[in-house]
Amino acid sequence: MQSTGILFFRKPASPEMLLVHPGGPFWANKDLGAWSIPKGELEEGEDPRDCALREAAEELGTPPTIEREALIDLGEVRQKGGKQVRAWAAQGDFDPAALRSNVFAMEWPPRSGRKREFPEVDRAEWFGPEEARRKINPAQTAFVDRLCRILNSDG
Repeated sequence: MQSTGILFFRKPASPEMLLVHPGGPFWANKDLGAWSIPKGELEEGEDPRDCALREAAEELGTPPTIEREALIDLGEVRQKGGKQVRAWAAQGDFDPAALRSNVFAMEWPPRSGRKREFPEVDRAEWFGPEEARRKINPAQTAFVDRLCRILNSDG
């Protein structure tokens, strides 16, 4: 299984990165190591950059106003469960209060026979690099590190 996503960044005084927190009951009380870049599953035959842009729009509720050619390749990582995640970075701004994530349905409570809908993403927030490294899925810290190296090399 492969996912693709975008690590959005902005540079007010120092770089900040936009992370999202997964929705649903499993993630409700998890914080450190639970956040992620906006990402989702690559469909068969889909261009990975197009997937990353689509998933960002679905999870944030707003289509990114960036061209696919402007995406900065951050490479791939393998998460603990085996999922491959490929990411790009893009400079932009997003108001976390404007979050309007798509939803998913699942049986809740377990074995109740009742389906409930939950947002795929329940929060979005801007973090500086150090806090982003603490909040993000441990495998995805490589994206934060790679972006910081790129930003530092750009002066």
